[in-house]
Amino acid sequence: MTSSPVWRRADSVLVDAVCQRSEMGGGEIARCGGRRLTQVPVGLWNSTVRLFLDRNLLVSLPANSFCGLSLLEELDLSHNQLSSLEAGCFRGLESSLRLLDLSSNRLSSLELAALGGLRAHANLTLNPWHCDCRMQLSTPRLDLDSSSLSEVVCQTSDITNRGAAGIPLVLLLEDWDLCRSVRRTTDVVVLVTMLLWFSTVVFYMLFYVRQNRKEARRVVVPIFTLRDPRTETHSL
Repeated sequence: MTSSPVWRRADSVLVDAVCQRSEMGGGEIARCGGRRLTQVPVGLWNSTVRLFLDRNLLVSLPANSFCGLSLLEELDLSHNQLSSLEAGCFRGLESSLRLLDLSSNRLSSLELAALGGLRAHANLTLNPWHCDCRMQLSTPRLDLDSSSLSEVVCQTSDITNRGAAGIPLVLLLEDWDLCRSVRRTTDVVVLVTMLLWFSTVVFYMLFYVRQNRKEARRVVVPIFTLRDPRTETHSL
C-alpha cells in the first residue's frame, strides 16, 4: 500500500526528465519530442491538453497508452517508427481528442479496434498504407485532413495488378469497394444495363399485344344462320 505513491513519484520524476512542461489556459502542454523515446512516458500529467511525442523511436502503441489523460485534445505522434496500433491504444481519449497526427510513420493498416470510439481530425500522410477493407471501414471514423488527402497514398492494395498502387486512398475509394474488391462504376453500369434490358422487354411485350389487337379487329368473322327445313316447308 505504501509503495504505490513512491512508484508514482518515481514515474513523475522520469517524465519531468524527458518532457518539457508548460501551462496554458485550462491545462498543460507536454513536449516530449526528439528524445529518442521507445515508449510513451508513464506518469504524464492528468491535466495535459496537448502532448507532443513527435520525432521519437516509437514502434507501437500498446493498449491504454494514454490512460488517465481525459483532457487531452491534441496528440502529435508524427515522425516516429510506428508500424502497429494495438486495440485500445487510444482508450480514454474518445470524448476529448480533437487532433491526431500520425504522419511520417510506418503504418500500413488502420484497425477499428485501435480507434475504438475515437473521432478526431487526423493526419495520416506519409505512411506505407495497404488499402483494404479495414482501411475502407476505419477512415470514415476519422475526420481526415482535407488539405492532405492526396498524400494518403496506397502503397499496396488488395486490388492487385490493376494500377491501384500509388493512388491516393480517397480516389481509390471513389471507384472501388475494397470490402468486395469490385469497381463501383461497374456496379452502376450493370444496373443501368439491366434496367435498359428490362425496359426493352416490357416495351416489346406491350407492342406485341397492341399489334395483335389491331390484327384481330381487321379479321371479319362470317356469321352462318342455320335454318330448320321443317320450318321452311311449313311456311310454304
